[in-house]
Parts: sequence; C-alpha cells; structure tokens
Amino acid sequence: MSQSGGELGSEEMGSSYEVAGHAKDVSLEELRDRLAEFAQVRGWDQYHSPRNLLLALVGEVGELSEIFQWKGEVARGLPNWTCDEKEHLEEELSDVLLYLIQLADVCGLDLGQAALSKIVKNARKYPVTNQTPNSTN
Repeated sequence: MSQSGGELGSEEMGSSYEVAGHAKDVSLEELRDRLAEFAQVRGWDQYHSPRNLLLALVGEVGELSEIFQWKGEVARGLPNWTCDEKEHLEEELSDVLLYLIQLADVCGLDLGQAALSKIVKNARKYPVTNQTPNSTN
C-alpha cells in the first residue's frame, strides 16, 4: 500500500495486543479508535476521504478475491489449505475489515449498530419457514 494508505502491521498497532496468541476480543469501536489514531499520527487523515477509502476497500476486495480465484469450491474451515495460505487470507480479510471500519467512521456511521439493524431487517424480510434453502415445491 502507499504511504497515504498504509497497511497496519501488528507491530505498528501497538504492543497492547497479543496478536499471535489472540489474547482478547476486539470491538469495532476499539478498531475504529486505533485506526483513527494510526492515521492521525502519520498525517494520513487528509487522504482518508470516503471516496479514497472506498477505492482502497475495493482494491483490497480484489486482492481477497484473487486468493480464491482458481481454487474452485473450498471446504469450510479450509482443511486443505496451508498455514501460509490461511495467514494470507487473514491478512486480506483484515485489510477489507479495516478499510470498511474507516469508511464507516469518516461517514459518521456506527457500523456495529448498522449491522445489527440490517440483521433485524433481514429477519423480517426472510422469515423462518419449514423449507431448507435447497428445497423446492
């Protein structure tokens, strides 16, 4: 990534996280605050417009897509993937998540509440039935 975007390595995010051991759950709010601080101390806020963050997000989704591009269907849990492949996937998923959180933040939206509201809307739109997704009448 460019200087104005920057990828966030665990060593740069601060020593309060035990990344390898996955020591603690992290909230969207905590990630949002850490990202804002990370960008602010580097003077990158000026580049983080909604448009720029969206374009960066789309680029990261493209990188995520490349991981799956030639694999065909993949089993849940990725049982046939190497540790390196899983680590690469984690990194690209994280990039997508972090840009999404930043985009919501600069737009003044509460992503966690928006997601919960969307789940409720989807539950109303798609009520539980006795049919499974693959069944037909």
